[in-house]
Amino acid sequence: MTSTEAGLSGGRVRVQLLRVPDCPLVEQVRATLQECLLQSPIPVVVEELEGPYPSPTLLIDGVDVATGKAPSRDACCRLDLPTRTQILDALQRSRP
Repeated sequence: MTSTEAGLSGGRVRVQLLRVPDCPLVEQVRATLQECLLQSPIPVVVEELEGPYPSPTLLIDGVDVATGKAPSRDACCRLDLPTRTQILDALQRSRP
């Protein structure tokens, strides 16, 4: 597990990027997320977790950004990548 921090004190939005090793789509989600974080004043903690996940999956406060639901537990390759709008909307909803 790696952690990129914007700060670890209370009141931060928790963002998790779930992925399997060598996922070819994770960089696209990572880049879109970073673009959104640069445009958002919301303080976040970003964690990247590697394991048997649907990959890539972006969670904000435990909710799958692409589906609006709890994350699936089935390892698979995902093509429904979260959009910039979905990420920004999820960040706004989770604002501390």
